[in-house]
Amino acid sequence: MEPATQDMQKLGELIKDIRIAMLTTVAPDGRLRSRPMATQDTPFDGDLWFFTEKRSLKVGEIAEQPQVNLSYMDADSQRYVSISGHGELVVDRAKAEELWRPMYKAWFPLGLDDPELALLKVTVEAAEYWDAPSGTMTHLIGLVSALAKGQRYEPGEHEKVEL
Repeated sequence: MEPATQDMQKLGELIKDIRIAMLTTVAPDGRLRSRPMATQDTPFDGDLWFFTEKRSLKVGEIAEQPQVNLSYMDADSQRYVSISGHGELVVDRAKAEELWRPMYKAWFPLGLDDPELALLKVTVEAAEYWDAPSGTMTHLIGLVSALAKGQRYEPGEHEKVEL
């Protein structure tokens, strides 16, 4: 298997059970803005999908500056992922139907017929992740061992990948 394919599989595994990502965009004044977004439950193929409103602030920000960041965190399993990518607004009824879940009516009361309904597609360009062995005891043993040996504490796997 090619390294890029392995990296994509690893990234998909790291984020697959983390439903909410923090999406960071660049505001017109240069400030960074983050908000929670629900990642759609699809196999990771290099793109991530989110439902959004066409006239939301984030859509305007992405139109001006398409570089975005997505941060995923699962503190219980000590998984942290930072994804850099290119965001774009997509209006595609077939894709929306594929991704739609009844619970989304809470945000889009008219369902798939809501005129403001759109998708935000993030094409992943690079990622960085930290994947540590879970469990407080595992961390404590590793920390004590590092202190005793006079070494730097390395809590787990840390990698940067380009897709």
